[in-house]
Amino acid sequence: MLEEILRYNKSFVENREYRKFETDKYPHKKLAILSCMDTRLTELLPAALGLKNGDAKIIKNAGAVVSSPFGSVMRSLVVAIYELGVEEILVVGHLDCGMQHLDADRVLENMLRRGISKETLELVEYCGVNYHRWLEGFESVEASVKASVESIRNHPLIPKDVRVYGLVMDPVTGSVEQL
Repeated sequence: MLEEILRYNKSFVENREYRKFETDKYPHKKLAILSCMDTRLTELLPAALGLKNGDAKIIKNAGAVVSSPFGSVMRSLVVAIYELGVEEILVVGHLDCGMQHLDADRVLENMLRRGISKETLELVEYCGVNYHRWLEGFESVEASVKASVESIRNHPLIPKDVRVYGLVMDPVTGSVEQL
């Protein structure tokens, strides 16, 4: 797969196809979006929200979840606000999310099947990782989005004038509902 990607990239650059994507690092709409990494949203999310390249900072992870108050999501949002001028944040979850009803035990079993040793899992757990909490999914996408919105709104480093909203998207039609 990598060889195919590199071949395509060479042609992309030689043909200057990058020119239609030229922008700067500042989000033109002063917007940051926390979204799920679901492949159905890669092009659908910006298209359904009327966003072009350069309009928003898009942060993606499994489930559009703020899982730690000082993890990479909050770090990215803090940088986006204080260094890049973001004034508004959207947390966008979606229907039929793979994180909904995620079973940590099944993930751990799959790790063992793929060659991660039981000793490694025990060592990581000994170092303080609670796998069931770390791999925790959610029952309701709406409740998860609301929890992430509240985590951002109530974070001590997020200014009160930054507006934070929660949306749930249909990954087929692109329809969004504000929570």
